[in-house]
Amino acid sequence: MKYIFVAGAPGSKWSSVVKNIYFSPSIDQSDYSDERTYYHDASGEMDLMHIGAYYDPGMEFGDFFDNLKNHSIEECEAEFDRPFSGEGIRIVKSHVFAHHIQFLKQNWPECPIILVHRDNDACLGWWVRCGQFDITYPSYDKYYKDLKTMSKIIDNQNQDIMWQWRTYEGYSPEDNRDLCDRLGIEMPPEEYKQNYQQKDINVKVI
Repeated sequence: MKYIFVAGAPGSKWSSVVKNIYFSPSIDQSDYSDERTYYHDASGEMDLMHIGAYYDPGMEFGDFFDNLKNHSIEECEAEFDRPFSGEGIRIVKSHVFAHHIQFLKQNWPECPIILVHRDNDACLGWWVRCGQFDITYPSYDKYYKDLKTMSKIIDNQNQDIMWQWRTYEGYSPEDNRDLCDRLGIEMPPEEYKQNYQQKDINVKVI
């Protein structure tokens, strides 16, 4: 497999799910830069939460991803690959993938998709707590605009994620190490541990 796709609404804690597999030796980490990180203290202590490239309309990559189905496989892969220069499996994460799961499944059937879900109000509340439009990476202001728009988009993304959750068979891992097993990738260092139930996160691999 060349890619791992990740879909989750803002505030779903999907970034923490990614972070806790990102440092697997199997993963291409060449999309990392200091400018593509964001630390916040929403959990009570300052912690690295956003890491590597994000893809969404108005962000550094994936500006056309709200119309993903109108683009060729070659165009999509060129954008998937744009922040990378290394070897290994590339994690491609976009909130708007929530609306394009079937397209991803049809065109990259060998690539797993990680769905991350939390309730709408929990998503919005956590995203606000993490800095909302003051988040320095990625930028949310162009596409998500304001809190009212963000709330509607979270509702729509979660609705489509849950539709796909029910549609596709898959596997719901207990923690990040279980997720690595399911993905068939090497384990990250021991310090990266995350139990999804304890963190109020729902994760499914399809």
